[in-house]
Amino acid sequence: MSDLETRLADIVRADPGLMHVLTTVRGLGLNDWRVFSGAVYQSVWNAVTGRPIGYGRKDYDLGYFDPDVSWDAEDAVIKRVAAAFDEPFRTDVEVRNQARVHIWFPDRFGEPYEALTGTDEALARFVAPAFAVGVRLEADDTISIAAPFGLEDVFSMTLRPNPNRPVAKGWDKAVASAKARWPELTVIQPEPA
Repeated sequence: MSDLETRLADIVRADPGLMHVLTTVRGLGLNDWRVFSGAVYQSVWNAVTGRPIGYGRKDYDLGYFDPDVSWDAEDAVIKRVAAAFDEPFRTDVEVRNQARVHIWFPDRFGEPYEALTGTDEALARFVAPAFAVGVRLEADDTISIAAPFGLEDVFSMTLRPNPNRPVAKGWDKAVASAKARWPELTVIQPEPA
């Protein structure tokens, strides 16, 4: 592991809520799963800025990959995950089958979205490299990390648009939300078109 990966794993282990989610989900046997997005990058930002564990966290995004793209199959997993938790985790763990994202993403976000072949592939499409970090608690208790853009942006608290996609339609909203909670963020705005 790199120094930043070790540091991230230490931050994850120090967060009791995040570890509870990881431990519980590991026991469910979901295929190709990760906890990603705010539950991970916000934990790093809190550690870097000395804020309390859990500050600013809205939820725990849980992605998994099941080639059965029916709503019924995803709904069954959502219910199974919810049943594994007590509140507030039952409400705060948001589950999505990454094999289904291309079905609902265009209507929800007004952008095209090609079908994915795995959960980690989704990270490369996130709005910003700093957001594109996922973790999983493995059977041997190691924390595996997926970060297609590396971890430099998340640890330097830098928000820049994902260079591999058009600027997200929700870019300004995402930046404003993050800056309101972590004013220390450095924002690199997209180049004018």
